[in-house]
Formats: sequence, structure tokens, C-alpha cells
Amino acid sequence: MRWPRRSHLFPLVLLVLVSGCRRPPKGSGEDAGTPPRGPEVMLTVKGSDTLVILAQRWAEHFMKAHPGARIQVTGGGSGTGIAALINGTTDIAMASRPLEDAERRQVRQKHPQGPVELAVALDGISFYVHESNPVSGLTLAQLKAIYLGDTTRWKDVGGEDKPIVVYSRESSSGTYAYVKERVLGGQDFTERAQTLPGTAAVVNAVSLERHGIGFGGAAYLRGVKALKVGRDAQRAVFLSAETLRDGTYPLARELYFDLVRPPSGLAREFIDHALSPEGQRTVIDAGFFPVK
Repeated sequence: MRWPRRSHLFPLVLLVLVSGCRRPPKGSGEDAGTPPRGPEVMLTVKGSDTLVILAQRWAEHFMKAHPGARIQVTGGGSGTGIAALINGTTDIAMASRPLEDAERRQVRQKHPQGPVELAVALDGISFYVHESNPVSGLTLAQLKAIYLGDTTRWKDVGGEDKPIVVYSRESSSGTYAYVKERVLGGQDFTERAQTLPGTAAVVNAVSLERHGIGFGGAAYLRGVKALKVGRDAQRAVFLSAETLRDGTYPLARELYFDLVRPPSGLAREFIDHALSPEGQRTVIDAGFFPVK
């Protein structure tokens, strides 16, 4: 009896056996006894420059605990983020002001369940000057006169006989909108105000300009001097957790995550993290104030 020829079969069988016995590379998930990483799930968060620092920290902490999640955080201003939310190009809009009535209507036209507006942190608007400026505090009326252009020299508010160099945020900024409403009574900023893209840019400009004044969220104050602010000189106080809680600081505000519908999936998990005790400790570490 003749056996079938195996000269072509044996190498093939050997190859299959060797291939099936190969161990995964050292250090791989399979070698470590953990399942392979699944496909990434993407969440986009866009808007308020004030919130960018905080949202980026939340995202970093969340992604460490959830390797399959990818959260992209970008700024551009509250108005930019809300427009992206309405247009469907972001999942969450960050805003340092409440939604306007027109924005709410635009969301509802496309998404009857929305909008959903969630306060995720507390903040206060700080006004600040160069560290060498002798002025330590201003009233709301004095700030209004400066930013409307009615007061143009520091000597008129207790400082040197020098011109006041005014810095502001761009019109898409929620901080800009807040100051326009709460400090200027809805009037327009002076034409002398130099508009800069982001609170960090305003802080940097004031740190370099001895006669400058600017405003922004508390978390950005580095290398400048924060001013006491009050409805009158006797009630002027520095921004702090205590003065926000007791209402003595007059420029407190909430910071928001806005969505077109109640959050679910990755958005819900990320927001739950932001509002958790751990997430609210991140709020404090970033220089803001916890919402609860």
C-alpha cells in the first residue's frame, strides 16, 4: 500500500501549528490578562474660555479612568460654543452665562427636549490691575464709568495722574456679556477698550501694562492684582468662597454645560464625574468654587 505524498502538506500543517502557538508581545493587554481595548467613544465639549482649564482637567481625569473614552475640549467663547451646539457640531457647550431666549428657541426648533442647562461650577468676575497700581478697590459705579469711557485717568478713582488703559474680552465671550449686563447696564464698552481673545490674554496684557485694567474669571489671576469690588466703597470686598456664599461680592455667576437633550451615555457619565465629590474638588484645585 502506498501512502499519499505529504511533501506539500507537512509544511502547511507546521505553519498553522506554529502560528497558533505564538504568544502575544510582552506587555500587551492579552499578555497582562486584560481584555483588548475597545473602540474609542468620542465626546466634544466647546465654548467658554473661562471653563476650558477646568473642563480639560475633568476630561484628563475621566479618560484615565475610562480608557475607551475620548473627550475633546476646545474654547472660543460661550457664544461660539452655543452656536456649535445649535448647529450640531458639539455635544456639550460650555457657557459662562445663561442661554439667551433666542438661543433657547433655536435649540427647541430642532430638539423639543432641550435645551438642558446644568450649572457645574461657581465663579466670580474679578477686575484686576498691575501689581504696582496703588488702587486697591473700585465700586460698581466707578467700574462702569471706566468701561463706558467716562473716567479716563486713574487720579479720578484714587490713583496716579495717568491714563487708564482698558482691556476687554471679545463680544462672543460670556464674560463680556456678563460685564456688559451687570456692570454697564447693557450699554456698549468704550471704543478705547482693547479687545483680546481670552482671559489669559487679558491677564497677560495687564501684567505688562502699569496703567491697565482688565476682568475675567478668578482662576486666571496670575501676576496681577485683584481689586476689591462693592456696590459702594464701604462694602467693597475681595472675591472669595466666603464672599460668594454670603452674597457680599456683587459679581458672582454660575458656569454651565448646555445640551440639546437630557444627557445619556458618555455625556451623562462625564457630567456625573464633573458633579461628583472628586470632580468638585477639581473645581477648587482649578481656582473656581464648587457648585454644591
